[in-house]
This record gives sequence, structure tokens and C-alpha cells, in this order.
Amino acid sequence: MAIAALGVVYGDIGTSPLYAVKECFTGEHGAALTAHNVLGIVSLIFWSLTAVVVMKYLTFVMQADHDGEGGILALLALVTKGKPAGSASGWIAVLAMMGLFGAALLYGDGVITPAISVLSAVEGLSVATGVFDPFIVPITVIILVALFAVQKRGTGGLGKVFGAAMLVWFLSIGAAGLSWLIRVPKILYALNPIFAVRFLAHHGMHGFLVLGAVVLCITGGEALYADMGHFGRRPIRAAWYALVFPALTFNYLGQGALLLKLGKPALENPFYGLVPSLLLYPMVIVATFATVIASQALISGSFSLTHQAVQLGYLPRFNVVHTSSHTEGQIYIPTVRSLMMVMCVALVLGFRHSSNLAAAYGIAVTGTMAITTVLFFAVMRPRWGLLPTLSLTIVFMCFDLAFFASNVAKIPQGGWFSIGLAVIIFVIMITWRRGRLALRDRIRTATLPIEMFLDDVARTSVTRVPGAAVFMSLNPNVVPAALLHNFKHNKVLHQKVVMLNISMERVPEVEAERRVEIREFGAGFYQVLARYGFMQRPNVPQIMRACKDREFDMGPDVSFYLSRESLVLTGRSGMAGWRKVLFSFLSRNAHSVTDFFAIPADRVVELGMQVEI
Repeated sequence: MAIAALGVVYGDIGTSPLYAVKECFTGEHGAALTAHNVLGIVSLIFWSLTAVVVMKYLTFVMQADHDGEGGILALLALVTKGKPAGSASGWIAVLAMMGLFGAALLYGDGVITPAISVLSAVEGLSVATGVFDPFIVPITVIILVALFAVQKRGTGGLGKVFGAAMLVWFLSIGAAGLSWLIRVPKILYALNPIFAVRFLAHHGMHGFLVLGAVVLCITGGEALYADMGHFGRRPIRAAWYALVFPALTFNYLGQGALLLKLGKPALENPFYGLVPSLLLYPMVIVATFATVIASQALISGSFSLTHQAVQLGYLPRFNVVHTSSHTEGQIYIPTVRSLMMVMCVALVLGFRHSSNLAAAYGIAVTGTMAITTVLFFAVMRPRWGLLPTLSLTIVFMCFDLAFFASNVAKIPQGGWFSIGLAVIIFVIMITWRRGRLALRDRIRTATLPIEMFLDDVARTSVTRVPGAAVFMSLNPNVVPAALLHNFKHNKVLHQKVVMLNISMERVPEVEAERRVEIREFGAGFYQVLARYGFMQRPNVPQIMRACKDREFDMGPDVSFYLSRESLVLTGRSGMAGWRKVLFSFLSRNAHSVTDFFAIPADRVVELGMQVEI
């Protein structure tokens, strides 16, 4: 299990040696290449890894789990747990908005990571000769397009080689760094944190801005936390301490030793400078595989993040394809795949060099890290008490805000992309959430309580036809709008009338034994309550099988009645006009209810209704 964690969890953080050290010296605010600066920057890198990844994430933040699941949306679900939709107020509402924006920022990381990782690996071709220079960008684009093209096949097959490939990668980068560490043992002084402190104190604001490049080494911290549910704390920690941390440390120390020994000539590409010329191209191949795996992990993470946001009600329905019959978490979302591919290719064509892309990298992840710290405080305060949690939060925030502030200077050079993308996704999320709540409230005013409807039916002579009719319901306390319309216009009812309510709980998974609840009202009326977690996908045939297992068989002749709302934007919902237009657009393009819930299409009847918002 720990070996498997290498490929998925450590992909992003494991490929940072390709570009991080170079950016510290050659970036917009790079430091001068002196011995003191080399020792100071390598010391900053080592202690950043120790403080942020080891202390913050592996030691403390991973204890804030939601039934074993991690990640910012799991934290958000914990913060709002027990709060009915739309009822959060005050600081809980503020935390919810922060959590949504943090999730939106992660999409920027998911787009930039494949671009910068693959591009930096392919740039190794130009170290030995300039012949490949014109082909670096085209090769990168081809690799990225191929990577996104195979997403529909799922990660299962590729996942089998993830651990082995990353094992080779970490052993390779560790060995390459260790060889130079032995040649120049002076670099070991960098393990003393005094050199990091001296560097920052001596260079002042310029040294502070160098943190914007140092942060490239720790951007995988959020990925460690988000993937906790797939592997668990112990395998992730075992892989980190046994292999990943030593390999990264040796490699960063080795790059520092190379710079101390060779000076400016080594700045062209200090990572590939560690490798003997005979092994350069094999290392480029290994690095390319590693960056593809890192990119795969971020792409899969974006699919998972989108799926969770849909289940929690923050994004419209997407076509979610399960690529494995054994593992529920292996999913593929074609729309998200296409959008990410276009943006990744555009970034490579626009920035053309990994050093340019580094300017767009960092601010998204550091913003998410700071928001994770705030949510961590809200979740852990009731468990640990105010003083211990606040003390840890202050320490974490010192690092988070320092890294975030140092990246603010990168906004004009490319950081604007991450911020802009996050703002767009955040606006979509809150607009969809607000629109769905307004739509739910509007529909509620046009429905009846179940008891009142049953009383009306009992007093009326109604024709009952054979078979069963299932009416999808948004609210378990009122009659579905489709049932009211069918009764009003057709004036008939089936022998079995089932009101099906599917609710998404703010837990990762709902156990099978409590997923379905059946209520009988008499006179052939039933209510089925189905509960799912935000990591699961609702499935109507699955619900029907669960009902049959509980001796409630609807029979072979079942029809499904759905409401199709036609939105009228002249209502008094309180939403701004532009948000109504956006919500209407999102509603029209959302994946159909029939496909989303896997309802047999040849048994669906849709009844239209106009709703003002």
C-alpha cells in the first residue's frame, strides 16, 4: 500500500526538484549565486519541507479527517455538518465561502501542474545539445494531449505501474544527489536552520520574495491530505519517511553541492546537471514518466474534487463515468477533462518555458494551504480545546501567509491565471448553490404536505391503473411536483405510488445497510428515502434492488416521473440578474437527471413546469 501511495500521492511534490532550485536563482526575484546564498536557499527548502509537509500535514492536519477522508471539501463538510442547506450564518457561512474558494484554487493547481511538470522534464533534452530546442514545446503538447486522451480508459491500468515507476524515480534522484553530496560535503551545513534564518535576515524583502520559488517544493502537501482516504495515514507516512523525504533531501543537497562546485554554468539546469552525460537521456525518460504520473494524480484529483462538489450541491451535474467495476473512486468526467486539456496546452504555448510557468504556480496552492489551516482550527477546536488548537494554527499561519505573500509578487507575471480561474469557478459554485436553494424554495410553495395530499386522494374517487410509478422528490416532507401535475392532468394513479427522495449527506460514504429507508402510508402510497455520501454516486437501479431485498418489490412494470423545470428569470428570488442568467445557463447544460441517476431511459416520463426565480 505504501508503494502504491508513491505514485498517486507523491507525484506532485516528487517532481519539484526539476524546477524549484533553478527558479530560486534565476526567477524574477532570484538570488545571486554565492556560497552563502546556496546554503541559505537549500536550508530554506529543507526546513520548508520539514515544517509544512512533516509537521503541519503529516503530523497534525491529517488528524482532521471525515470518516477517513481528507481534503478541503471534507473539511468543509465537517464545518457545515448538521447545518441544513442554506441555514449557515455568521462565521460558519464565512468558513463555507473560504472552503469553496480554496477548492476553486485547487483547479488552478490541477491545470498548471501537468503543464509545468511535463515541460520541465522535456527541457532536459536541451541540456546536452540545442538540437532539441525547437521541439521541446511540441513534444510537451503531444505528451499532454496523449495523457488527457487516455483518461477515459481509467487509471486502473496505469496505476499498476505508478508505484514501481515512482520508486525508480525517487531512487534515481536520491542517488544522483547523493553522488554530489559526497563530492561536496560542505553542503551539509544547509541542514542547520541558522543558514535559512541568516539568508532571510541578510536579504530582507528580496530574500522574502525568494520564498515564492521555495514554495514550489511543498506544493504537494495538499495532495497528501486529499488522498488520505484512498491510502490511509500510515501508508502515506511510511512512504514519506522511508523513501520520499530522504530522496528529496539528497537531491536538493546534491543540487546545492553542484552549484557550490561549478557555479554559474550549473544554473542552466541544476537538476540534470547532477546526472553524468551517459545517463542524461535515460534520466529524461524517467523524469517524463514521473511528471506524467504527477499530472495524472492532479487530473484524477480534479475529477474527484468535481464529483464531491456536485454531490455537495456546489456544481451542476456532470457526466461521471466510472472506469472501474471494483473501485468506486476511479472516475472520469469528460467535460472537466476537455477543459483542463485545452487550458494546459494553452499554458504551454503561452509561457513556453517552465521558468515562466513557475510564476503562475504557487499562489493557488499557498492560498488553499492558508484556508485549510483556518478550517482545521474550526474542526479541531472542539476536540482539542481552544489554546492548543489556536497555538498550532498561529504557527501554521506564519508559514502559510509568508509563502502566500511571497507569491503575490508573481501575480503580474502569471499568478493572475490561478486567481482568475479560481474566481470564475468560485462564482459558478456560489451561483449554482444559491440558485438551487431559490429553486427549491419556489417549488416548495407550489407543493402540498404529504398528509394533506393523501387526505384529498382518500376523499376523491380516483382511477388506479396497474403497475408502479416512481416520482422523484426534492423534499421528503412534500408531494413531488410531478405527482401533483400527473394527478391534476391525467386524473389517475398507479396501484403503487412511490415518492423517491435521494439526499446527499455531508459524510464521505453511507453504509449500505442504512442507505435506504422505506415508509408505507397505506392505500398503495410509499416513500423511499435514499442516502448517499459525497464520495458516492446515487444509482436508482441500485436503490430498487435494495428495496427488493427489504421485501418491497415494485414489480417489472415501473415508470419514473420527473419534473423538468423551465426557469423564468422575472421572479423575486433576490438573485442579481446576471446570476439568474448564469444559473439558467448552468441548468440547461447540466447532465440529465435520467443519466446522472442511471434511470432506465425508456421508462422515464417528464412533466414540464415553469418556475420563477
